[in-house]
Amino acid sequence: MFIVQGAEKIKMKKFELEWYRSFIAEQGSNLHHVEGLYMRTRDLAYWLFLAPVLLALLLVIIVPLLIGVYYSFTDWNGIKVGSFVGLENYIDAFKDKEFLASLWFTVKFSVVSIIFTNVIGLGLALIVTTKIKSSKLLRTVFFMPNLIGGLILGFIWQFIFIKVFAGLGDILGIEGLKGWLSTTETGFWGLVILMSWQMAGYIMIIYIAYLEGLPGELLEAAEIDGAGPFKKFRYVIFPLVAPAFTVSMFLTLSNSFKLYDQNLSLTAGGPFNSTQMVAMEIFKTAFGETEMAFAQSKAVIFFIIVAVISLTQVYINKKREVEM
Repeated sequence: MFIVQGAEKIKMKKFELEWYRSFIAEQGSNLHHVEGLYMRTRDLAYWLFLAPVLLALLLVIIVPLLIGVYYSFTDWNGIKVGSFVGLENYIDAFKDKEFLASLWFTVKFSVVSIIFTNVIGLGLALIVTTKIKSSKLLRTVFFMPNLIGGLILGFIWQFIFIKVFAGLGDILGIEGLKGWLSTTETGFWGLVILMSWQMAGYIMIIYIAYLEGLPGELLEAAEIDGAGPFKKFRYVIFPLVAPAFTVSMFLTLSNSFKLYDQNLSLTAGGPFNSTQMVAMEIFKTAFGETEMAFAQSKAVIFFIIVAVISLTQVYINKKREVEM
């Protein structure tokens, strides 16, 4: 009797097990079907939301870029396209001494302003992330110059360099403070000061985002091990904020190379076009000399240079992030 009941129970268990397996398999197939339907719906919604952005990117950036590249190989005068001239505009661009001089000035300015802006921005970020009561107020104050337009900033600093510095030079008897923006050297440093003052607050925000996300236990462990402020920054903080350095360097590099409005309002390229940056030189070629195709070829060369430098910088910094 007990043997028969035991056999019946075993059969029931086997039946329940088989039913459970078939149920799981059926639900699993349904689940995969639902998941596939969800993925297709999600992909459709994704592309529908992305379509306006892609359309704007295509119409505003990609199409004008391709048209501009085509115009650079012609004798386009801004109204109609004439004959195809091949590489003539590009050859003339590399022979243009003013264009090469402005390109070299832009490279020097970009290197110095990138260093100054990132050092000052990181320094400000370290200050406002300390436990001081006025940190929020300081963040606002440091960021405010970035909200002012480039032309206005240029005129403000032009007044400071010409009037204020001259007044201080008279009071202190320092001749070096007089005549700012009247020489190539002082004009160069005036642009660097302007760029650093404007961009440092913006770069500070990027560094703050990474500094506030640092693991507290790592900083405490470094202090327990006896690491001073310099060693703690060098071996703990800086490696952890390396991604912020990559982003900040990319932004400062692109903004430094394409600077125009501050250059126009502060020095206007003077004296004798010695502080003229590439963007201003291209603009003058196009609208001052009405050589549209020639200016377009310069713009294409400038675009390639900035793209190569930017991508190389990002690649090198990303590689260093992994090594750190």
